[in-house]
Amino acid sequence: MAPTHTIKVDIVSAEGEIFSGDATMVFAPGTEGDLGITPRHAPLLTLLKAGEVRVQTADGAEQVFYVGGGALEIQPNLVTVLADTALRAKDIDEAAALAAKQRAEEALKDRAGAIDIAAAQAELARVVAQLKILERLRKIRG
Repeated sequence: MAPTHTIKVDIVSAEGEIFSGDATMVFAPGTEGDLGITPRHAPLLTLLKAGEVRVQTADGAEQVFYVGGGALEIQPNLVTVLADTALRAKDIDEAAALAAKQRAEEALKDRAGAIDIAAAQAELARVVAQLKILERLRKIRG
């Protein structure tokens, strides 16, 4: 039996629209904690941290995206993700993420300056989020 209520979801970044469609449920990584969003959700505006956005579509499928932070606007019939960067999970380059993780860890070991440390910590958070998504996808498929 198909769900009777859906919510429109738009995921966009500076590169363009990543996803637009209807969903029965959306999960997003808010800075104050993870959010679960259903149709008719109360209006909300919040910031996102780097992590996984999951969209459950009306046909029961789930689409997974990586966002590098941004903003989330929720209206009763619309969810808009305005991401700093966004990728479909299947498009994450694992080798590039592992290399970026290694660079960030080395920069943290060097402790060059406060700005460099903050940038390295932010980069490390982004790539760790990407790698967690890839690991979760492997478990689902495997």
